[in-house]
This record gives sequence, structure tokens and C-alpha cells, in this order.
Amino acid sequence: MIMGKVIVKDSDLIKAANVGTDEFLQVFINSINDAIGGELTSESMSTLNSDQITLLAWNILHEEVMDGGFVQLIHNGYGPFFFKNPFAKAIKLWGMRDLSKLVYNVHSLYVKYGSEIEKDCTDDEFMALFEKYSEFDDMDDAFVENEEQWTDMIAEYVDNNISFPAGYGMGEDMTMMMLFANARKVAYVPRAFYHYVKLNTGAFSQT
Repeated sequence: MIMGKVIVKDSDLIKAANVGTDEFLQVFINSINDAIGGELTSESMSTLNSDQITLLAWNILHEEVMDGGFVQLIHNGYGPFFFKNPFAKAIKLWGMRDLSKLVYNVHSLYVKYGSEIEKDCTDDEFMALFEKYSEFDDMDDAFVENEEQWTDMIAEYVDNNISFPAGYGMGEDMTMMMLFANARKVAYVPRAFYHYVKLNTGAFSQT
């Protein structure tokens, strides 16, 4: 994942990796959102690469479906973003065939019911949508049941596809980050076994 203008600090990644997968991914998501001013528009998307857009899309999908299912996602206006763009294909390229298949299945229901679900309505009318369009229930359940595994797969893809801008050497920075991300246990030893002399004042670790 070439981060382009998006800046991700090693220290943030190491700290997040020690907490959990969600926190690890959130470092990237927050950094990408910061780079585009927090608004995913056609203009801001043009400044991102396909992996960055796919990660932001996963974050939206995850938040919406875990909170209110695919009906909520569609009602909140995200239908065109997911079902009229190649998100399902992109996520399949990340090795997530089951999620891709689920999105394709939801797409079929979106074609049938999307225009009705997207209409403005009162809170009571919105709640009634879940009963009216109960065909989405099984797909919501499938997402919830697989959410943890899919989150881990997303994190694995991100972890394995991070690369730095041209002209920067990653040295041991990436190595240490991956060690922390995959370690089963981390302990503090109050002795210095490794001494680092920083000669390059323009090193990427300066950011």
C-alpha cells in the first residue's frame, strides 16, 4: 500500500498494533482521512490510490453494517458508492472472496429496493424499513458472523502491502513494526541491547 501524501508514523503503528487489529487499521484510516480533509468526494478520491480508497470503503461498510445493517448503509446514501463502483472486485483482489460475494448478493437487492430505501423518511418510517426489507437480514447476519475474520484479513493485507515513497529506505523501521504487529507477547527489558546512530537527518523516521 503506497501511502503517497498520506503520512503514517511508525510510533503510532507500533502503539496501535499492541492494542489490537481494529486500532492498527484505524491508524491508516485516520491518516487517509486527515489527508483528504475528512471528506471522501470525487475530487479527494482522485488524490488516493485504489488501496487507500478500498480501505476507506471497508471502514464505511463496517461502521454502517455493524450499526444498522445494509438497509442503513443504503438509506444513508452509500448505495451508489458500493454498488455502482468496483468495490466488490477490489476487495476480491485483496483475497476476500466471501466478502466480495456477499457484496454482489446485496447488490442484487439494491437494484430491486434501493430507490425506495434511499427516500427521506421519519424515524418511525426508517425503523419500519427493516421489517419491510427483511431479505437483507441473512446478509446482515453473514457480515456480523464474519466481521472479526474479515477485519483480520484486511489488516493482514494492509500489513503486507505497506511501502514507502520512492527515495526513502525503510531499514529496520518496517521490520520492527511487523515484529510488534505479529508478536504474541511484548515485554520491557531495562537494558540497551541495540544502539542506533542516526546520521541521515532526512530519514523517513523523522516524520
